[in-house]
Amino acid sequence: AEFADAFARAWFKLTHRDMGPVVRYLGPLVPKEELIWQDPIPAIDHELASEGDIAALKAKILASGLSVSDLVSTAWASASTFRGSDKRGGANGARIRLSPQKDWEVNQPAKLSTVLAKLETIQKEFNAAQTGDKKISLADLIVLGGVAAVEKAAKDGGHQVTVPFTPGRMDASQEQT
Repeated sequence: AEFADAFARAWFKLTHRDMGPVVRYLGPLVPKEELIWQDPIPAIDHELASEGDIAALKAKILASGLSVSDLVSTAWASASTFRGSDKRGGANGARIRLSPQKDWEVNQPAKLSTVLAKLETIQKEFNAAQTGDKKISLADLIVLGGVAAVEKAAKDGGHQVTVPFTPGRMDASQEQT
C-alpha cells in the first residue's frame, strides 16, 4: 500500500506538474490535498484595497525614501520568476521575501531587504489602520511599488501615465515554498 501510494503521487506529479497551480485543475477528480510542488498560495480572505486606498498607498510608497530604481528592481525581481509554460512563479505569493529567492545574488539581497523592510512597514501601518477586514498583501505592495515608480519616472520625464493595478495577490509562507 505504501509503495502504491508513493507511485500514485509520483505519477500524479509527473502528469500534472506542467498544468500549473491547483486552481487551474478542473473536474470532479481534483485532489483535496495541496502539494508543495504546486506552489500553493492562500485564498483571498479579506476585503481588497479600494482605488482611494491604492492612491494613498502609492503616495506613501513614493514618500518612503525608496528610489524609482529600488521599487522597479524589486517588482521586476518578484515578477520575473513567472513561467508561462506552467503558470508558476511570479509576484503572487511574495516569495521574493522568502528563502531561497531573498538570498539570490541577482536579487541584490542587501538592497532587497531594505526595500522589503520599508514596504512591510507600510503594509503593517495600512492594515492596522483598517476598521473592517480590509488588508493589503506584501505581494500587492511590491507590485504597487513598481507601478508607482514607473508612473513617477514617466512624470519626471514629462509624461503622464497611469499604470493599471488590480489588487488580489496573497502572501505565501516559507512552508508553502
